[in-house]
Amino acid sequence: MADPSEDIRSRIAALFETQRLAVLATQGPGGPHASLVAFWGAPDLQRILFATPRTTRKFANLTERPQVCLLIDSSRNVPADFHEAMAVTASGDARVVADADRPDSDVDYLRRHPYLKDFLRSPTTALVEIAVERYSLVRHFQTVMELLPKE
Repeated sequence: MADPSEDIRSRIAALFETQRLAVLATQGPGGPHASLVAFWGAPDLQRILFATPRTTRKFANLTERPQVCLLIDSSRNVPADFHEAMAVTASGDARVVADADRPDSDVDYLRRHPYLKDFLRSPTTALVEIAVERYSLVRHFQTVMELLPKE
């Protein structure tokens, strides 16, 4: 019998391969805030990277309250999405990537988004890493599966 967690892992990895943008949810003094970000997901699914200017509301929010979630989906805004699209929510804590770790993380991020090189290298841009604690994968509009990537 196939390992269900491997099926979930492969579906999430496939989604990461086909999607470049995700919706980041943060929490701030004014309530929840959602932002579109360009992301890179690690092959082991334990971390996700995105870049953001340090002057944004999302950056202020995640600095104050690091628990965030990221929604990545395959929808195309067509009726078939109700049967074919899937979405994954990655939940975890966000932190700015330390200077010592930046060279390796920059390479990973730029391999996925080479057109963001100038943006990423700007002194006002932070590279943020989410240490993923849990994935929630939804398929067929109502089938929900959970994955803890460290297990």
